[in-house]
Amino acid sequence: MKVAYHASYLVWFEVGRNELIRELGYPYRQLEENSIFLPVIEAFCTYVKPVHYDDLLTLASSITDRHGVRLRIEYHLYREEVLVAQGHTIHAFTDSEGRPIRPPKDFLEKLENAESR
Repeated sequence: MKVAYHASYLVWFEVGRNELIRELGYPYRQLEENSIFLPVIEAFCTYVKPVHYDDLLTLASSITDRHGVRLRIEYHLYREEVLVAQGHTIHAFTDSEGRPIRPPKDFLEKLENAESR
């Protein structure tokens, strides 16, 4: 169909999410090493304009809400400066058994430091 497969956008969101968490100074690997996981419990995407093979894309990711054990991340995908898609994912902090847990205190501190910049 000459356009990017719809599920690819969620993969791009995942890459953006991992880079965002890494930029906070708390890479996802560190979460897992501490038996903390962030499974996706909701994913949403609005496809604004089609993306084609070899388009150069820019993804802006930001944490827009954290409430209890949940974290919401927003995504805006651009081709040049034109919005082509936007969406969000919601995650729950869980232990290795999938039980909800409080976010690690040092993770929240890094998030608060990033928000205050």
